[in-house]
Amino acid sequence: MYAQQVKSTGKGVKSLDEMDPQERAFQERINAGVKIEAKDWMPEGYRKTLIRQIGQHAHSEIVGQLPEGNWITRAPSLERKAILIAKVQDEAGHGLYLYCAAETLGISRDEMTEQLLSGKAKYSSIFNYPTLTWADIGAIGWLVDGAAIMNQVPLQKCSYGPYSRAMIRICKEESFHQRQGFDIMMRLCEGTQAQKDMAQDALNRWWWPALMMFGPSDKDSVHSAQSFAWNIKQDSNDELRQKFVDQTVPQAKYLGLTVPDPDLKWNESNDNYDFGEPDWSEFFAVISGNGPCNKERLAARNKAWDDGAWFREGLEAYAVKQDALQDAAE
Repeated sequence: MYAQQVKSTGKGVKSLDEMDPQERAFQERINAGVKIEAKDWMPEGYRKTLIRQIGQHAHSEIVGQLPEGNWITRAPSLERKAILIAKVQDEAGHGLYLYCAAETLGISRDEMTEQLLSGKAKYSSIFNYPTLTWADIGAIGWLVDGAAIMNQVPLQKCSYGPYSRAMIRICKEESFHQRQGFDIMMRLCEGTQAQKDMAQDALNRWWWPALMMFGPSDKDSVHSAQSFAWNIKQDSNDELRQKFVDQTVPQAKYLGLTVPDPDLKWNESNDNYDFGEPDWSEFFAVISGNGPCNKERLAARNKAWDDGAWFREGLEAYAVKQDALQDAAE
């Protein structure tokens, strides 16, 4: 999940009888499956929850370019380079779609950017891990984008129209990202022993961070309960994590790789895999800014912002000049 630990109102979910008439009409529209649009009335908690979630999602797409962009010049072939460039470009586009969706809720892109650059806003913990080998690019596509798809497909049914519609294109492109990652891993596993060892090492390092992407169990969370009621969220973190494991373990077996979980085993009675618990202390450390690459990622985004100042200033000067010419013509 690219938006982790999103807080809503911090209060329990109200029943229809407890709501005022405006809130009740809003909730009844959601219960009927009607999309909420930007100009519709909405509770302040709904608006703020969406801003946090869409903002975190957008920041994750933008920061997520960095681990893979690091390998564009070192891709093993021209074809792989072209594919990786296209993928990184897609991630930038996803960030822009999502910033646009968030702007419909009354927050500016500059505000969101300032929150990211200052460290106030969170982004997915997964992007604070280093990409040490080419196999990591395969593991990111296969595991990270695979986990993202698991969460994002339900978001196409989100109650907020602009977010829901943005996710339709994003999910189509993420499916390409997942396939290209799996293809890299498959080619490595068909290669030399050193290449297969590289693929196994990447799986060992990315498996647990990928499971953490869904966030801690939210079955007892007030925030999740409200997001469910507003139809921002359709599945629990644990349900999505289970679905991801059940889908991914057979793929690892097909590749001839071993999932690094000694507790992993097939449960005949439940018709799914039992698996171990991620190290949540690591998750909370990384999400709080103490991961392997947190400082590096924020430094890179701040440098990009500072380096682009001349271009933003030029655009503003051009806009002022055009307005002056328009006024003179009138």
